[in-house]
Amino acid sequence: MYFPTEFMKKATLVIEDGTVFEGTSFGREGEAYGEVVFNTSMTGYQEILTDPSYNGQIVAMTYPEIGNYGVNPEDIESRKPFLRGFIVKEYWKEPSNWRSRGSLGEYLSDNGVVGIEGVDTRSLTRLIRSKGAQKAVISTTESDPEKLLKKVRGSQGIVGVDLVSEVSCDSPYKWSEGTGVWRPGSEKPAGEKRRLRVAAYDYGLKQNILRKLVDQGCEVTVVPSRTPPHELLSMKPDGIFLSNGPGDPAAVAYAVESVRTLIGKKPIFGICLGHQILGLALGGSTYKLKFGHRGANQPVKNLRTGKVEITSQNHGFAVDADSLGGDVEITHVNLNDNTVEGLRHREHPVFSVQYHPEASPGPHDSSYLFGEFIKLMEENG
Repeated sequence: MYFPTEFMKKATLVIEDGTVFEGTSFGREGEAYGEVVFNTSMTGYQEILTDPSYNGQIVAMTYPEIGNYGVNPEDIESRKPFLRGFIVKEYWKEPSNWRSRGSLGEYLSDNGVVGIEGVDTRSLTRLIRSKGAQKAVISTTESDPEKLLKKVRGSQGIVGVDLVSEVSCDSPYKWSEGTGVWRPGSEKPAGEKRRLRVAAYDYGLKQNILRKLVDQGCEVTVVPSRTPPHELLSMKPDGIFLSNGPGDPAAVAYAVESVRTLIGKKPIFGICLGHQILGLALGGSTYKLKFGHRGANQPVKNLRTGKVEITSQNHGFAVDADSLGGDVEITHVNLNDNTVEGLRHREHPVFSVQYHPEASPGPHDSSYLFGEFIKLMEENG
């Protein structure tokens, strides 16, 4: 459907360094502040929108055409979008897909997300790669760049801010839905086997992680991020899962302390923010990457097998390899910048990866990690 320019509301994107982009509004009208980052995935925009790890951020898609297959209730990864804003080169207003139940613009509007199209996302991505992720604002109500620049420079960043508390669940709940699909390297659980109980810390988890655990035959209970260790252990889990989530891992000291207490008591598997929290709990440190890793094509080398996995990633912080003690083994590294992508304790049944083996969207090269978690729980039961 074509909308004449005079009926399309203008929107302005202002970056902290003073760069200004003009475009057209789609989604909710208003102003949105956050750290602007880019994602290189060609598809999966609905999963990206509903990944709680983007809380506090404005996401720019590098693929030029977004919205062509619409949205549907099956592809969400959390209860709602948590990102602050959405940037695309070209928004496709009339989706064409048999699974579509509505347009992307309607979805953004219904969920209170400000969007802007018509932005030169290639230029924006080059700016972020050159200068690093910066604070930004999208506005449909104010067009004066100087006024917007002053406001964005005074806005809150994400370093040192607990963004987990805004996305975690309020109370424990059971999860029983699986994907119904078993990938290579992932054995379908035998019916006579005892179902393993997993307690999953919700730092902003993606639902496909829970589906993967259920596929493996697990009984999953999701708990809030601030659940005390003694309360979690009272559930008598066979294993503990540490989820992905948004922001600075050093800002969630309560989570780090809880995990430190739990190490050695039960098998632990962490993904993304959960990996960083585990790294801190093991005595390491974390640091902010210049522009992070966000997309579905990140090459990771498994140092234990020598194999390369193409992975889905979304993070702006990393574990410092030099900060880890000799009792921690680095198991995976990113082949683009050699940053830490996986670790394992040499004595305790504890391991984690920085990337997303559950994909959604992305490749399934790393699905075997869920099987490794099952093996750890069976061996330490």
